[in-house]
Amino acid sequence: MLAFRSMGSSIDRALFGFLLAVIPAAGFAVPQTTAAAAGTPVPPVAKLLDRVVAVVDEDPILSSDIDRVIGLGLVEQKPGESADLLRRRVLDQLIEQRLRSHEIDRTGFVQVPVEEIERQIAEIRARFPDEASFERRLLDLGMTRSTLAQLVARQIAVLVYIDERLGPRVFVSLDDIRDYYASTLTAEAEKRGEKVPPLEDVREDIRAVLREQRLNVELARWSEELRRNSDVESFYDEPVNLLPPLLRTIEKPPR
Repeated sequence: MLAFRSMGSSIDRALFGFLLAVIPAAGFAVPQTTAAAAGTPVPPVAKLLDRVVAVVDEDPILSSDIDRVIGLGLVEQKPGESADLLRRRVLDQLIEQRLRSHEIDRTGFVQVPVEEIERQIAEIRARFPDEASFERRLLDLGMTRSTLAQLVARQIAVLVYIDERLGPRVFVSLDDIRDYYASTLTAEAEKRGEKVPPLEDVREDIRAVLREQRLNVELARWSEELRRNSDVESFYDEPVNLLPPLLRTIEKPPR
């Protein structure tokens, strides 16, 4: 069993931004039937309520999963980035998150402290001006606090697993720290017209930065390895009317 360790770096925040990829939404509304003016029943037409935009080892990712990430403000639109490119970028991250989640399912269980779950939920809540707007957004996205807590717990487990699996591969030496101090930190401080702090005052900060950079490299390699060994299909660009409804779209059958 893996032990929990708090991860406060930006890799934590970046990965946590895609926590909603882990558990698909549950439940869809049933469209109401109608009748003709003459009283003759009109056969109801199935209404497309969601769409599968990708499948990772037979595990679907829905269009609504993308909506939740964007709707909760967990990813920011880049300058000049269109809404379509934003959704594509989010989908790619969701695919990687699903791959990592599957790997954890295959290898073991991670315990997550309740207080860490509450802390992460509080960070999401802080993105909204008040409690009412936060609750309205959850409702609009078809979520509850309980659902959000489950998603948060799952994603924290992914972060802990990444730290346990990839962390031992990352080593930062004193020479690495000195090189970064001389070549990067000093140059940036002088460019801003700031006084260069003593090396001993920033040694651990530099170590954390270098460790994070190298952990991101290892994470990219691991993600690529998972993709090679998995069956990943994307249907983002396929017209809805060309997709088999039972496989790649979510519809409610008429009653």
